[in-house]
Amino acid sequence: MYIENKLIKKQLSIWILFMFFLVSMIIIIGGLTRLTDSGLSITEWELFKGFIPPLNHKQMELYFELYKQIPEFKLQNFSMSLSEFKVIFWWEWSHRFIARIIGILYLIPLIYFTYILGFKKVKYLYLIFFLICFQGFIGWFMVSSGLENRVDVSHFRLSIHLLFAFLILSLLLWNYLNVRVEKNISIKLNPLLPLSFLIIIFFQIIIGAFVSGMDAGKIYNSWPLMGNSYFPDDNNFKDLFKLSAFSDPSLVQFIHRNLAYVISIFYLSMFIIIYKKNMSNLYKTINNLGIILISQIFLGILTVIYGAQIYIASVHQISSIFLVSTCIYFYYINTRSN
Repeated sequence: MYIENKLIKKQLSIWILFMFFLVSMIIIIGGLTRLTDSGLSITEWELFKGFIPPLNHKQMELYFELYKQIPEFKLQNFSMSLSEFKVIFWWEWSHRFIARIIGILYLIPLIYFTYILGFKKVKYLYLIFFLICFQGFIGWFMVSSGLENRVDVSHFRLSIHLLFAFLILSLLLWNYLNVRVEKNISIKLNPLLPLSFLIIIFFQIIIGAFVSGMDAGKIYNSWPLMGNSYFPDDNNFKDLFKLSAFSDPSLVQFIHRNLAYVISIFYLSMFIIIYKKNMSNLYKTINNLGIILISQIFLGILTVIYGAQIYIASVHQISSIFLVSTCIYFYYINTRSN
C-alpha cells in the first residue's frame, strides 16, 4: 500500500498495529474464557445493552437467574453460588466488552482514513471490518449452541469462532506489512511452500479448538505415548477415517499430536532447502519460526502432561499467536520481489 504522506502512513501503521494487539488480547481472553468454562454465563446476546456491566447486586442476580435456566447449571454447576458465578461472568463480560471496543476503535479510524486516503486505498481494510462484525455473530452462534441441549458450546462452532479470530489477526498483520515494508525481499523460496505451511498451521488451530471444546486435553496425559500405546486404546484405527473422529476426544487429541509432527517435518524441509541453497536473506526468519515452533510444541506437550492446566494451556494459546504471526511474515516476504 503506497502512501506518500509520511505522517498519514505512520498513523495508519500505528492504528493497524494497535488493532493487531487488541485482537491478540481478545484471543487470549477468549481462551481463558473457555478454560474457565465461562462462555455460557451470559445467556443473551445483548448487542448494546451489555456494554454497561451490572452495577448492583440485583442486576447481577438477574444474570444468575438466567444462567440457572440452562443445562450447564442444571446438570453441572447446580451447587454454584452467586460469588462463584461472578467469576465466570466477568470473564465472559470482559470478552464481549473488548469485542465491542475493537469494533468501535476500528470503525472510527477507518472512516477517518477513508476520508484522507480515499476508499480505493483502504478497501481491503473494509473486508476486515466486515469480518469483525461477522465474528460477533459467530460468537453468539457459538454461545447459543450451549443454551438448550448441551453443557458446553459446540466444538465445531468454537473452532469457527477461533479460526475467524486468527484470520482477522492475519489480515491485520498483512496490511501492516503492506504499509511498513518498503523494500521487499527477493523471492528465494517457492511461495507455495510457506503458503502450504500456513494452511496446515490454521488446520492445526481448528483441531486445537476441537481439543479445547471437548476438554480432550484432560485425557491421555502422557507423552509420547497415549497411555500405554501410541494410538489410543479406546478406539480402533479405522475410526480415524470416519467423520465421527472429529467428535471423539481421544482421536482428536491423537490428530492434534500427530499433526504437530507433520508440521515439524514440513518446517525441517523448508529449513534444509533454505540453508542448502544459501538463501541468507531468509536465515533469520526461518530460525525465528523454528524457535517459536519448538516452543509451541513443548508447551503443547506440557499442556497434555499437566491435564490442560489453565496457565500452561493459556500460554500454549498465546504462543500460537506468535507462531501464526511469524508464518504470515514468512509467507509475506516470499510473495514480494524487488
